[in-house]
Amino acid sequence: MPATTEWRPYEKWLFRFLSLYFLIQIVPLGPSFWRTLVTADWQSSLYQPLFQLARYTPRFVGDTDSLLNWGIAAALAGLGAVGWSIWERQRIVSGRALPDYDRLNAWLRILIRYRLAAGLLAFGLIKLFPLQAPEPSLSHLNTPYGELTEWKLFALTLGVVPSYQAFLGLVETVAGLLLLTRRSATIGAFITIFFTGNVFMSNIAYGGGEYVYSLFLITLALYLLAYDGWRFYTLLVLGKPTAPARYRLRFDPGWQQSVRLAGKALVVLVVGAYGLSAYGALRQGGHQYPSLTERARLSDAAGLYTVREFSLNGQRLPPSPTDSVRWHNVVVEKWNTISIRRPGAAPLTRHNAEDIAGPDSARHFEWSGQIGRHYYRYEPVASPPGQTVPIVQLRNPQRPDDTFQLRYERPDSSTLVLAGINARRDSVYAVLERVDKKYLLYEAARVGRRKGLTL
Repeated sequence: MPATTEWRPYEKWLFRFLSLYFLIQIVPLGPSFWRTLVTADWQSSLYQPLFQLARYTPRFVGDTDSLLNWGIAAALAGLGAVGWSIWERQRIVSGRALPDYDRLNAWLRILIRYRLAAGLLAFGLIKLFPLQAPEPSLSHLNTPYGELTEWKLFALTLGVVPSYQAFLGLVETVAGLLLLTRRSATIGAFITIFFTGNVFMSNIAYGGGEYVYSLFLITLALYLLAYDGWRFYTLLVLGKPTAPARYRLRFDPGWQQSVRLAGKALVVLVVGAYGLSAYGALRQGGHQYPSLTERARLSDAAGLYTVREFSLNGQRLPPSPTDSVRWHNVVVEKWNTISIRRPGAAPLTRHNAEDIAGPDSARHFEWSGQIGRHYYRYEPVASPPGQTVPIVQLRNPQRPDDTFQLRYERPDSSTLVLAGINARRDSVYAVLERVDKKYLLYEAARVGRRKGLTL
């Protein structure tokens, strides 16, 4: 259908620049996208590689998103727009037809709609099924407030209320679904600007790592909203009549229509598979903490322990707030993690951008963004011939040289005895006593948040 208005010269130049800029930002030309597509383990989990693909943005410099990459993309788009303008002048001189800007704009809007929808659905569904921010672990609940980064506090606070996280995911998912159809795209873009604007400000305020990506999604939504924005302004603010946008792409009833319908069916299939995979991951414990597997030999001993007795190389060390060797308390998680609190800050690692890691060894949520506890993943080790006492190997994921090999015994349900050696071959002996501690988070969930309770 022909366009109802003529494009002004400055509008054409602006479209050339923006179309090339968005193409550079959207079309996956970087090797990371194709590497993920080829090397991903599609059998074990579908939503993890799909999230990485939907999260793609070009990175010309560095390993993280930055506004510098935007500047490079804008510079390339500017050069391309100049070349495009020269090419059009040559066609005018030679009397040849110029490109149909209404048609080009329609195709660009389709590309932006689906790219924006992919970004919203990828994040929305892992909030709808509360995976992005899990509930605090026992170690987190026993870490002082001031020893957590701002972003870790934000993530843990969101994880405390999974129903609210699911509501946020619902809003984001609905906005993404609205973008999949042309008729409701403007509504989806309008919701996106306000919702993702809040995400952007949260990242700025709490030191998050998604502020550049959230701003990128906002720019996509602004372009879509600008298509009808002036009409809304004329109608609702100025109170004047306005004509609707009447240009619409036409597809031949043959192969073009078949390809169009097949593409829509593929989108529905991918979105449905992503959602089902995310729901399955939620049922299995999520992707932020290690899996609940047979390696967690101490899962039935999970809890907070005070260190009743501690010896190093046979020398008993009394409790001391300044002793950097003696343990103060120990938390045993339901999975194969043991965290130890002792004087001296743990290494601070900032993982403040969403990253869905596959194997347990790559999952860093529990120990990133904090300095209060030293975290260790443990694996069972075969006992020497003739011995029946179980042995575990503890490894600090933040410091590979910080290891323990310990025998463990449980004389009773509230006592855990650890004995073995550390990485320097020093003998270590510790008697841990479980603390019967009640947590407001769990007690409130058990009796109801609106009822009175006493810890």
